[in-house]
Amino acid sequence: MATKTQAITIFLSLLVLALIEVSHAGGIAIYWGQSGSETTLNTTCNSGLYKYVNIAFLNKFGSGRTPGLNLAGHCNPANGGCRVASSAIRNCQSKGIKVMLSIGGGIGQYSLASKADAQRVAAYLYNNFLGGRSPSRPLGSAVLDGIDFDIELGSTNYWADLARYLAAYSKPGRKVYLSAAPQCPIPDRFLGAALSTGLFDYVWVQFYNNPPCQYSPGNTSKLLASWKRWAAIGAIKKLFLGLPAAKAAAGSGYIPPGVLTSKILPEIKKSPKVLKSRVVQFFGQPGEGGSGTPGVGGQNPHHA
Repeated sequence: MATKTQAITIFLSLLVLALIEVSHAGGIAIYWGQSGSETTLNTTCNSGLYKYVNIAFLNKFGSGRTPGLNLAGHCNPANGGCRVASSAIRNCQSKGIKVMLSIGGGIGQYSLASKADAQRVAAYLYNNFLGGRSPSRPLGSAVLDGIDFDIELGSTNYWADLARYLAAYSKPGRKVYLSAAPQCPIPDRFLGAALSTGLFDYVWVQFYNNPPCQYSPGNTSKLLASWKRWAAIGAIKKLFLGLPAAKAAAGSGYIPPGVLTSKILPEIKKSPKVLKSRVVQFFGQPGEGGSGTPGVGGQNPHHA
């Protein structure tokens, strides 16, 4: 596994959305599918750097919409062109990497109209990407490990219901993992109620493009105070600190590597969740535009 210094270099050079562990419990994760400059899924997993891969995004679903997968220029799901990803997904999983489907994103058309709609979306996700069956699985027959919630648009309702319905599909030996990427203000506008269910296995909080709870030059207090509030939420099992990996990767909130390693991480490691359960990690997020900020070179890996 890469060291913190090595990982920061990876973030700055590859400009991908990634996570790097602060404690001993995790690894590096990556959102794959939205950057024209990223490597293939096979190459990504064969690098040995990652423990989690979030395939991004299913950015059209719910409220009667025909679900739509957007993997930028990697493949065309409309003609079944993304089904070839199955072999790469299995390759990743054979290396112990969890592969998730990320739903939502900063650009798309999605919402849930009711509890019944949440149940229908959960059934669609299970049958088309998880352990169910469907003749039209967009990524082929490979069974993904779970669903990542990156909800930034539309209605704030029924996301908790979607989480419950998805979690109910877990079976002995085949758990449906759930992860989420909320903004740092508490509660998150879209995912606050869902997170309170305690069903999410990984929560990577976005501590950027949010002035009330992010780093500003010479001031770590807002970020650290917000981190402590997130760490105190008992419903969260594994907590990640989300950061942009380069100045151009976000509108605000970038932390120079020296400040990160000398002033932020030492405080983060004091969190009871680090000391007791060793599950707290952080991620770099180049290209993220939670507030509409484009990524480097016009690419926006976090937005479909």
